[in-house]
Amino acid sequence: QVQLVESGGGLVQAGGSLRLSCAASGRTFSSYAMGWFRQAPGQEREFVAVIRWDGGSTYYADSVKGRVAISRDNAKNTVYLQMNSLRPEDTAVYYCAATYLSDRATSTREYRYWGQGTQVTVSS
Repeated sequence: QVQLVESGGGLVQAGGSLRLSCAASGRTFSSYAMGWFRQAPGQEREFVAVIRWDGGSTYYADSVKGRVAISRDNAKNTVYLQMNSLRPEDTAVYYCAATYLSDRATSTREYRYWGQGTQVTVSS
């Protein structure tokens, strides 16, 4: 069992930056690949980024590539999402999630555990 709690969301102007954090409970955190997803109002939840259990591999959605960096600190049971050059279209609730299945998992169906989400709003 893994419980996930996101933090770090907020309101930021276009071009600004935010760093999201996801704190995990449970001793098996380092066994999971960790992903970030986002969901805008009226839209499906979409993949943003994923990182391998040891941090040795990352993968990004094309829409955020070059502007976003995922990282993790297994000693702190935390995964991060650094977001730069934010755009209004990045506005969404951001969720972290854990999966055993793959370090290239991009579908919500591949993830077993989810956080409650943190709101990111980018003003123009």
